[in-house]
Amino acid sequence: MTNKAKNLIMNMKITILSVIFSFCVTVTLSAKEYNIIDFGAKSDTTFLSTRAIQAAIDECSRNNGGKVVIPSGTYLSGTICFKSNVTLSLEKGATLFGSPRLADYPVNLPDYTFFRKGIVKRALIYAENCSDIAIEGEGTINGQGGSFRENNHSKDDSYSVRPYLIWMIQCKNVRTEGVRLRNSALWMQHYLACDQLYIHNIDVFNHCNKNNDMIDVDGCHDVRISDCVGDADDDGITLKSTSGRGNENIVITNCLLSSHCNALKMGTESNSGFKNVSVSNIVIRPSKVTDNSIEGNPRGHTGIALEEVDGGVLDNVVISNISIDGPVCPIFIRLGNRARPFDEGHKIDHVGALQNISISNVTATGAQKVGCSITGIPGYPVRNIRLSHIRIEFEGDGKAEDTFRKVSEKEKSYPEYDMFGYLPSYGFYIRHAENIHLEDVQLVTKNEDPRPAIYLSDINDAGFDQLHLSSSSKNTADIFLEASRMIRIGASHIAGQSNSLVHFAGDANADISLYNNDMKNIKSLYTPGEIKVAQLKESGNR
Repeated sequence: MTNKAKNLIMNMKITILSVIFSFCVTVTLSAKEYNIIDFGAKSDTTFLSTRAIQAAIDECSRNNGGKVVIPSGTYLSGTICFKSNVTLSLEKGATLFGSPRLADYPVNLPDYTFFRKGIVKRALIYAENCSDIAIEGEGTINGQGGSFRENNHSKDDSYSVRPYLIWMIQCKNVRTEGVRLRNSALWMQHYLACDQLYIHNIDVFNHCNKNNDMIDVDGCHDVRISDCVGDADDDGITLKSTSGRGNENIVITNCLLSSHCNALKMGTESNSGFKNVSVSNIVIRPSKVTDNSIEGNPRGHTGIALEEVDGGVLDNVVISNISIDGPVCPIFIRLGNRARPFDEGHKIDHVGALQNISISNVTATGAQKVGCSITGIPGYPVRNIRLSHIRIEFEGDGKAEDTFRKVSEKEKSYPEYDMFGYLPSYGFYIRHAENIHLEDVQLVTKNEDPRPAIYLSDINDAGFDQLHLSSSSKNTADIFLEASRMIRIGASHIAGQSNSLVHFAGDANADISLYNNDMKNIKSLYTPGEIKVAQLKESGNR
């Protein structure tokens, strides 16, 4: 046989094998789709299809996994439980409605220990200890959560009678993609102690009940959230830590968010904390719901809220390219000592840490006169925080007397943007902090405000470069320093007329450098009169 003939026969064999393989793959793929109609589901919202959907999931899992298909139509269901290797796929035009009857949501009590274990216990879609699972498609899941509005229960009882839309615990390789999620009775989706979590291109609207968050990621590792749109009555994209497991290695990017509370939040629950988090390219915009709010404020409470109050560690967080329109307080950073344990046998006897934070390229409009704050507590400063290339427009209209009022510590209090009341500064109030840097920060007021732009109290090592600050001829100074050390303020500019660039409150300030500041609109570099500050250095101010 010639080489040419041998090659021809070999090519024929390869072609035949390829055809056989393609046929097998086609058969296998079609065999791995399980249409819920074939298991008894009906496109009828008066018919409960729970058993049919669960049967499809169970059969899919028994056959080593595949895709459970919800075709175009409207379906009603109570709790369905995921199994490993199953994808729930909602076709275009498909809507899965959660039942409005509590009896259709049996109690699920996960083994995992977390805060409110045994109190939260119901969900429309439930998964525990599953792997390789997904919810996908162009359809909609609507929890009809307004059916569970209970006003006569205690807070814990209220949680127990309201189901999540999605609740996944200790699952691996989880994907939620493409679907529209509507009207949960509680948080829209709670991912607890999961690994390899991917949330992409989902659309969330949650304005029907209390605690209507958009996304809650809780003690998860290796998380990607991208290209999502959300409008929530409570918090938007939220990282929580309600157990002994913290959040680690998280990327959040390219999202459009609206929230009546906190659009981007880490906390409040913060037992173990948050590590290695990157947030970028986020637009925070006004909610479509402007005439009613169950929990918050239609304007939104905060754009960015970083909170560590339960003994954990918030560390290595980078936030960049954020557009904020509407929230009362664009940036709120708080280290406190609420010290709430996640379990009865767990005691918190230490203060946590909040450190290594970078926030850059932020523009914010619509901020109100309460101001922004970055605060630790006595003996436990926030550390290594850098804000750069930021412009915030505030309402103004503050009162001069607020500049000199004493701000309570509130170490044990729930962290919230307005916990201190109207702040002594219209821009940033920074207290109990170490190694703080603000560079190219513009703080602008729409209306005159006699408070300083920045108030520093108990600060060790801080640099302020290229500040652009709105001022008032009625102010005492643009920057207040109280019990602060190693402070550098340089190359800054004041818009409007100012009496002084800096005011030194008390006699505990030391090692202050003022250099290359534009004095054109400022009467004096610092408050005239007796100055009690050690090692004051001036150069190039003109």
